[in-house]
Amino acid sequence: MRRDMTEAEERLWHELRSRRLGAIKFRRQMPIGACIADFACLEAKLIVELDGSQHAASRRDAVRDAELKRRGFRILRFWNDDVLRELDSVCDTILAYVADPSLKPWR
Repeated sequence: MRRDMTEAEERLWHELRSRRLGAIKFRRQMPIGACIADFACLEAKLIVELDGSQHAASRRDAVRDAELKRRGFRILRFWNDDVLRELDSVCDTILAYVADPSLKPWR
């Protein structure tokens, strides 16, 4: 999975890797229980997932999210298209969620 990132994953990883975004440590393709998070910030207990159209109203994603929430994580989901067209806004949103643990994901 690490070698076959989508274009959106590559672009976001370029911004997140090596503490480039707000000096925040992110890991990619991180195993958490039986799940693998696209990107995870352990300090903020925040997972960032990028989804293509196949994830629209996915029952599997709902079950997976419930498991991650039971482990104390918040999950931010962005469409691949969001990253490709509005990368700055996606990064600003991630920064806001890391800074404020009381923010709840919208989708």
